[in-house]
Amino acid sequence: MTSGNNYYYGDNVNMYGGQGNQGIVKSQVSPAGQDPALVAALAELHRMIAALRAQVPAPSARLLDESLPALSTDAAVPAQERHRALMAIAGIAATVGAVGRPVAEAVQAVVGLLGG
Repeated sequence: MTSGNNYYYGDNVNMYGGQGNQGIVKSQVSPAGQDPALVAALAELHRMIAALRAQVPAPSARLLDESLPALSTDAAVPAQERHRALMAIAGIAATVGAVGRPVAEAVQAVVGLLGG
């Protein structure tokens, strides 16, 4: 994640001696307070869908396009709408065989991050 010209790639932990040190500085910022892993997985899925789109028939490409808004990092997307979009994408990925396998696996990863 970035902030101005500063780049943050995760937690920063500094310990300078002592015993029983506890605590962590959380520096990751994500949209709407969402899990950074989910935000990253959705971004990767978007990238993969763009690549897959060029390899599927026009009707499937349109369905992929229609599904993308439900994959935004906006927390206001209804869970049922997001799930429906993910299943549509997984279905298209499954129909194109080996080319779609990475997309299907990425969908499974996002579903897992969403809690099943």
